[in-house]
Amino acid sequence: MNEEEKDPTGLKEKGNAHFKSGNVDAALSCYTKALKLSKNEADCAVLYRNRCACYLKQEEYSKAEADASKALDTDPSDVKARFRRAQAYQKLGRLDQAFVDTQRCAQLEPKNKAFQDLLRQLGTQIQQKSAQLNSTDARVQQMFTLLMDDAAKETDRQKAAQNLVVLSREDAGAEQIFRNDGVKLIEKLLKSKHDDIVLSALRTLVGLCTGHQSRTMATVNELGMHQLCAVMGTGASTVSLAACHLLQVMFEALTEGMKRDIRGKEEAILPEPSKELRSMLRHLLDMMPAANVSGPGRDNAINLLVKQVPRKSFTNPDNSLTLWVIDQGLKKILEVAGTVAELSRGPPLTDNSHMSCSVLLSKLYDDLRSDKERENFNKLCEEYVQQHFKLSVLDAKLRAIQTVSVLLQGPSEVGNRTLEMSGMMDAVIALCASEDVIHQQVAVEALIHAAGKAKRASFITANGVALLKDLYKKSENDRIRVRALVGLCKLGSAGGTDFSMKQFAEGSTLKLAKQCRKWLCNESLPPTSRRWSVEGLAYLTFDADVKEDLVADKSALQAMFELAKSEDKTVLFAVGSTLVNCTNSYDVEKPDPQMVELAKYAKQHVPEEHPKDAPSFVEKRLVKLLDAGVISALVCMVKNESPALTEACRESIARVFLALVERQEDRGTVVAQGGGKALIPLATDNTDMGKIKAAQALAKITITSNPEIAFPGERVYEVVRPLVSLLCLECTMLQNFEALMGLTNLAGISERLRQKIIKEKAMPKIEGYMFEEHDLVRAAATECMCNLVLSEEVQKLYLATGNDRLKLLVLYSGEEDERLRRAASGTLAMLTAEQPELCARIPETTTHWLEIIQALLLCDIVDLRHRGVVVVQNMMLADKSLTEKLIESEVLEILTVLSKGEEGVNSQVSKVAQNCLDQAVEYGIIKNREKE
Repeated sequence: MNEEEKDPTGLKEKGNAHFKSGNVDAALSCYTKALKLSKNEADCAVLYRNRCACYLKQEEYSKAEADASKALDTDPSDVKARFRRAQAYQKLGRLDQAFVDTQRCAQLEPKNKAFQDLLRQLGTQIQQKSAQLNSTDARVQQMFTLLMDDAAKETDRQKAAQNLVVLSREDAGAEQIFRNDGVKLIEKLLKSKHDDIVLSALRTLVGLCTGHQSRTMATVNELGMHQLCAVMGTGASTVSLAACHLLQVMFEALTEGMKRDIRGKEEAILPEPSKELRSMLRHLLDMMPAANVSGPGRDNAINLLVKQVPRKSFTNPDNSLTLWVIDQGLKKILEVAGTVAELSRGPPLTDNSHMSCSVLLSKLYDDLRSDKERENFNKLCEEYVQQHFKLSVLDAKLRAIQTVSVLLQGPSEVGNRTLEMSGMMDAVIALCASEDVIHQQVAVEALIHAAGKAKRASFITANGVALLKDLYKKSENDRIRVRALVGLCKLGSAGGTDFSMKQFAEGSTLKLAKQCRKWLCNESLPPTSRRWSVEGLAYLTFDADVKEDLVADKSALQAMFELAKSEDKTVLFAVGSTLVNCTNSYDVEKPDPQMVELAKYAKQHVPEEHPKDAPSFVEKRLVKLLDAGVISALVCMVKNESPALTEACRESIARVFLALVERQEDRGTVVAQGGGKALIPLATDNTDMGKIKAAQALAKITITSNPEIAFPGERVYEVVRPLVSLLCLECTMLQNFEALMGLTNLAGISERLRQKIIKEKAMPKIEGYMFEEHDLVRAAATECMCNLVLSEEVQKLYLATGNDRLKLLVLYSGEEDERLRRAASGTLAMLTAEQPELCARIPETTTHWLEIIQALLLCDIVDLRHRGVVVVQNMMLADKSLTEKLIESEVLEILTVLSKGEEGVNSQVSKVAQNCLDQAVEYGIIKNREKE
């Protein structure tokens, strides 16, 4: 840090200078640094007031209000701070508070026109809002009366309930419903026997609570979590899901309320919402083992815990909520994990419950920060498993084994430790031979999950393969046979994509895969068993022969896609993994040829690629997948609101999408079937690698399709951020290049899109890539800039003194790379047309400026010649002295030749050249030269 950056007064003055010149970001940075250094309250108040002005410019109204309030805390008579807070209040819709602040300003400075104008505006807005509220009040009362009238027609009541939902989505309507004792009425509607009335009540509550902390707290206290959880625990899946959505909205309103700082002496302080949050979580945990809660209701409760408990960012050190949930509810979660659905004891489950438990346990474990916390988690799990395993009752042992299975799919470290408990593995192996199908099924599944863990894989290969083969060949029950088959598939795929590492004899994997496909297409089997066959294919498709057979079997593919769209969400990861293998969209590091030779010399193993994994084979597989309807399956998978749609699963889907848009001719198909829409959430909510893959797929689509058609309406603005995220060093040059190309297309559409690109802080990144050594990347960045300079904000960057932006464009206009010259000279032509004062600066950029312009005018490429002649025209129109410099050179002779429109000269070029000569005549320059 230099001395200047240690001086708060200097930083404040620097910030003031930046603000006056229009550089709001730089001003904001200076004020923030000064605030960290300044210890004087009065100085801080001024800095807060100044920073508030920056936030107002950036439309960050909550931050502007907070800074103005801080300034007023120190000096309540600061008129500027009070007026700025009034402006922030107005934009935030808090008109009464804005009016009070503006009225105070007008009292202090009665002649200030700005204060009087704002007072008039606010008076009008308050009257309009009051009229709207009165009108809404009458509508609310009318609907309430109808809903409470038992004699009213059912259709009329249903319509009133739906109208109430629509009304609650408007802020004024929500407030009126709330003030008219709406929560108590809604409580009565929740007890209705008609699902559609209950759904309307829940959706109305969503409108009341969305983004509103005080209404949410009042609603939670009025209705009680017990009642809301009872509705979510109902048997009707649509009602349960709607209740889940309501609770999600309530959680978000309360957690946002905790984050938001409440400042300003005049503002009411809301009570701390953490008590309500913990009460809500406690009720969700109580739902876990409750026998009166439906399977879908329990799954929704688990889903809420997955979303609300673990930290959203590991940079936040506070994981107290996770520790509290582990302390209060881990055993309750394990109760669900250990439930064997077919046995009479235990709460009702769905096909998704165990997978949802695995995800929740994994999320809780990953959120732990220290070895001590992880050891406690391990201990609690071991105690639970041991408690049941040591009982002589077989059902208890089965519960212990089922719990281990769930842990192996979730926090596998914990699962491994419980698996290593004395006698556990022996019990699993013994139960595999049980005559009871349910007992056999639990044991075989545990064996399969254990086989994926490195420590146990060798033990199972030695002891379990013969057992699994025996079960596969001799069992009369297909449910057992399909699971045994998956175990064999898992062990048989240990070599991954390495062609030379085969566990089984030649042809065995193909036979296993054929049986998997057969079961997959067998609709008489329950979906859970068919799902296991996809699990088998997920392992077997490491083998390219299996991939080829699978994509050639259209009925098997379509059966898999139908499963992906079904209620059974546990199949999602298996489908994603199978498709990643079939499309070869996994990451493969190409070994260094020299290292390969060394490895051979040292007699070490060298991985080999299967001949059918060559690009030509992969391309044909992609075509077959598209033909079988893979896009609709992927789109359905992304829409799933389920814990089973883990980040790893999302990454798989993003990888497959990227492979499917590799060929330009397939992109239209992907977009037409909803792929573009599905990629946007994958680019924002995913693993780091998944975000990159999804963003790159979006870039490819944006480059070759019309973005407004591929991403209609507001969706096109959501594409900007993912593309900007690819402009970083962690991404490859190809990803940088495609992102720049996509942003170029977007920047050419509208000013609003250009503003969105600027707001996402893409400008410094794009400018950085204009210096890139790679020709294509440098040219793409310059092309992007060419479209961005249509924005006045970008033009101001070029107008600012003390930078080399204009110089770079002039120099690039003289480069050998044709694409770069086109982009740079095009940008120069547009800039000099929009900002004539830049024309006078061109001669200052480089001593070769005239040679560069002449080279453009003499170029054989029509586009470059046209750009050159437009730049000359702009310079002549801007300044007479510039015209003299140009005419004194060979430019006059070149323009004369071009204006005649001889063979090889474009008519547009000819016309602009003539305009240049006419301008020189108008200045009297050519005439004077002729006289001499």
